[in-house]
Order: sequence, then structure tokens, then C-alpha cells
Amino acid sequence: MWEEKENQLQRSFEFNDFSEAFAFMTRVAFIAEKHNHHPDWSNAYNQVTIALTSHDAGHVVTEKDRQMAKEIDQLL
Repeated sequence: MWEEKENQLQRSFEFNDFSEAFAFMTRVAFIAEKHNHHPDWSNAYNQVTIALTSHDAGHVVTEKDRQMAKEIDQLL
């Protein structure tokens, strides 16, 4: 579940291995490019952590972030 804290929507994802995590990140990258809205994220082996915030709106959560989170969830 996405959690709103520190002016971000945050969520961590766990996959079976690094390849699955990296494939997920690649699919998220295509969504980010489509919306010109890029996440802050990290990856450690099978873990991916994503934080969404609208930098151009003063680093707050906007509808743009909520829409992107919804599209990311649809990848699962």
C-alpha cells in the first residue's frame, strides 16, 4: 500500500530476485517518461522503494502522483 508521509507517496515492493525487480523498474521508467514525472527510488537486490512527489508544485503530493501510483500498481 502507498503511504503518504513527508510530502511523498511512498511504497516498497519485493520481488523474487534482482531480475524481477529490475524488470519492474524498467516498466515504471516507461510510465515516468510517458507522464514526464520521475520518481525518487532505490533498489537493493529484490527490493524496490519508490517515493512520488511533485517537485514543480513545491514538493507536495498532487493528483499527478496519485495517478502515477495507480499506474504502477497496475503493473503488479
